[in-house]
Amino acid sequence: MSPTFVLVHGAFANSFSFAPLQAELALHGHRSAAVDLPGHGFEATYPAAYQAPQDPAGLATTPGAIKGVTLADNATRVIEALERAKEHGPVILVGHSRGGMTLTAVGNARPDLIDRIVYVSAWAPVDLDVGDYYAQPEMADVDAGALAAVLAGDPAALGVLRANFRTADPAVLAGLKEAFLADGTDDELRAFLTTFQPDENLDVGTSDDRAKAETWGTIPRSYVRLDADTSIPPAMQDRMIREGDALTPGNPYDVHTLASSHLSWLVRPRAAAEVLAGLAAGLSEVPAAG
Repeated sequence: MSPTFVLVHGAFANSFSFAPLQAELALHGHRSAAVDLPGHGFEATYPAAYQAPQDPAGLATTPGAIKGVTLADNATRVIEALERAKEHGPVILVGHSRGGMTLTAVGNARPDLIDRIVYVSAWAPVDLDVGDYYAQPEMADVDAGALAAVLAGDPAALGVLRANFRTADPAVLAGLKEAFLADGTDDELRAFLTTFQPDENLDVGTSDDRAKAETWGTIPRSYVRLDADTSIPPAMQDRMIREGDALTPGNPYDVHTLASSHLSWLVRPRAAAEVLAGLAAGLSEVPAAG
């Protein structure tokens, strides 16, 4: 039976981000389902203060629906989608960026629902908690100020990360472009930012949410490296691959590389779709998890 791709977005993103990729996958003959994590997509809060003309004070204080959402909540949402998709055949679970944390939590909890797990420049914590990776040498050149420049409220007071992606500040937009879409155009960046939502949840999990050999480690897995990513640099992607391989040397990552920044593989998704279609074609050659 043809596999279903279940797609998990990254921070401030939602299922809308995957529309071009899903179109390409469909043209390859594959089903896909993009999941909105709790508080994302049409569940997101878009304060009136976020509209034009913007009200910075209101944007900084309006409560957000995503407050209190946890990594466990994210995992539960994806598991629900996997259970439904599994009724129709094999499932390939794909996650990008921060979505990798959810993939790992789901793999720890329900490896029986996943026939292959695919990280696309995504966090796959093994040796450290995700927050601790940011202090490692592989992240030394990451510009933390690019995202800080769009923060629109105090996370401690709001209980959410709130960003103003509708800024018109040219310096801020230039920083975002360098961080996320340096190989794209200014119009492509602005188009992508319109799909972002202002709020993201705060919970990134604990050491209990790192990859576990006895569950997550049994799932056939792939890592798609993005060689021009300046948000999760190739050196950090390679570190996570090494750590996963060391955890389960008998089940290493199948590694692919795309010429892409953090986001351009979603803006121009044909090459990524070809990689994913190849994984689907080879699925029958790999023993299913569980």
